[in-house]
Amino acid sequence: MNWKKHRLPFILLLVIVTYSCASIGNPDGGPYDEDPPKFVGSTPSLRAVNYKKQKIELEFDEFIKLEKASEKVIFSPPQMEQPELKVVGKKVAVEYLDTLKDSMTYTIDFSDAIVDNNEGNPMGNFSFSFSTGANIDSMEVAGTVLQAEDLEPIKGIQVGLHRDLSDTAFSTKPFDRVSRTDSRGRFSIRGVAPGKYRIYALKDGNQNYLYDSKTEQVAFYDSIIIPDMMPATRQDTVWKDTLTIDTIMTVGYTRFLPDSLILRAFKAENTRQYLTRSQRDQENHFILTFSAKADTLPTIKGLNFDEKDMFVIETTPRNDSICYWIKDSLVYLMDTLAIQLDYLYTDTLDQLVPTTDTLYLANKLTRAQKEKLKKEEEEKKEKERKKREKKGLEPEKEPMKFLDMKIDAAGSFDIYNNIVLSFQEPLASIDTSAIKMEVKVDTLWEPTPFMFVADSVMPRTYEILAQWEPEKEYQLTIDSAAIVGLYGLHTNKVQQTVKVKKLDEYGTLLLNIVGAPKGSLVELLDNGGKVLRQQPVSAENTADFYFLNPNTKYYIRLLVDRNGNGKWDTGNYEQGIQPEEVYYFPKVWEMKANFEFEETWNIHEVPLDRQKLDEIKKQKPEEQKKVKDRNKERLKKLGRA
Repeated sequence: MNWKKHRLPFILLLVIVTYSCASIGNPDGGPYDEDPPKFVGSTPSLRAVNYKKQKIELEFDEFIKLEKASEKVIFSPPQMEQPELKVVGKKVAVEYLDTLKDSMTYTIDFSDAIVDNNEGNPMGNFSFSFSTGANIDSMEVAGTVLQAEDLEPIKGIQVGLHRDLSDTAFSTKPFDRVSRTDSRGRFSIRGVAPGKYRIYALKDGNQNYLYDSKTEQVAFYDSIIIPDMMPATRQDTVWKDTLTIDTIMTVGYTRFLPDSLILRAFKAENTRQYLTRSQRDQENHFILTFSAKADTLPTIKGLNFDEKDMFVIETTPRNDSICYWIKDSLVYLMDTLAIQLDYLYTDTLDQLVPTTDTLYLANKLTRAQKEKLKKEEEEKKEKERKKREKKGLEPEKEPMKFLDMKIDAAGSFDIYNNIVLSFQEPLASIDTSAIKMEVKVDTLWEPTPFMFVADSVMPRTYEILAQWEPEKEYQLTIDSAAIVGLYGLHTNKVQQTVKVKKLDEYGTLLLNIVGAPKGSLVELLDNGGKVLRQQPVSAENTADFYFLNPNTKYYIRLLVDRNGNGKWDTGNYEQGIQPEEVYYFPKVWEMKANFEFEETWNIHEVPLDRQKLDEIKKQKPEEQKKVKDRNKERLKKLGRA
């Protein structure tokens, strides 16, 4: 044997064998289980009839568990006492605690709650039904529940059917059949018998399947529901692998109708008046909050102080939140204010009646605590003074205190904006002659007309309005002591310059609207749903938005303002009033500078549940669970991908 000839291959073989023996690593546990559980049998059998026992047992081909059973598993008809659910190995045991009714179809809808024990592979939408009578009902009714105000899908709201078509059934009887919505707001009510029904949605706070409180969110459908079925076909795709289609087959199935109902849910306006909160969050004012809007303000009488000419009162437009600023420091420095409050209260008969409450509004700090803090502060200042004195330094002068004023006016100013001034306390006086607005002409500042007005909604907020011209520079000057606050402080001198943007820095959106009723309002929204601008649809069915900032995403919403009050209004079930309709343009505009978009929008062209884009929904759809494909990753790790 020629050793020199075979030496190199032998050495290489020896190195490979040695390396393999030294690199044992962790043993591979084999492929992951990717198969979801399969239903193999039950007692009684699926769709059994004449079954009278309280216990149900379902069996699957592997060990299972239930995920979020309280959220996902629905029993229909609804049970006053929830059945017991137990998982033991490969079985699910159900025990009904309510007495089963005669000739009734019972459905247990598991949704995707059933998963295998090890990998969590979901079985998919699975439901089990049986009947206590000779027939089993198999029709279905499906649709979507949306928030009426903003078309947000509502997750987890009950949707139910009533055979009793009277208006009072919803508030006096539990549902005959029930379901619950998923993260897309979708619902499917199964086991429905032929007949006529009313359909409702209910966020049931006390779980009694009745609409018995105005705090509960509800929806109702104006028309009677008549379940039906028809033969239909759909396209099913068979895949060779994850990328390659094998065949596309046409498959027949039974389509149950209606299957695309839209329910618009709302909370009714609370008309019951009562005091919900009294709060003294600062020593110089207190806030009273009421449960509902009121036509009149309450009457206040001081029990340990004289209330005459004592307050500056700030209210909301609804008079449901009232702030009382206390003028006299001798009063607001008191540890506790004792107040007699007289106001209108809704009694048990829903009648407004006069009532009286006595309130004790305590300061956060007592007089002794405030004096202690003041003394500590003075001692600290004295130590600092002595330190400076030892170093031969002059004592520090106390800075002059001014009325705090916030000015909202960016240096690069939008042509559609106004300069906004806001204060932390009410104002005692405003000298508008000490406020000047000037425009730069060549190199000189020249006076220009302006208006100084109070904001109609926000308290302690004022606007400076002017006829802004593009590319012009403006200067606001507020002299010292021009504005004086309630407690004697005045503003410091202010001089602020703004420059209005060029017209070609903006974009324009022109809308031609089809199908909008008279009096509709169009709102321009940002990606957080904030209303940036609002305007009515014109007589020519248009709504135009000018001076839109570039590189900004804009969205459009339309509301049907039936009562002409300029805002969305909720519904009322007892009076049969649906909430005002809302529509979204199913498109986003990323605005471009010096660019004009013109769009035609038929508000009914796209179904209501597909109008609001997923990117601006707060209730994000949960992707349907897929079998966990972890074997590809395993093969990559083993180097066999």
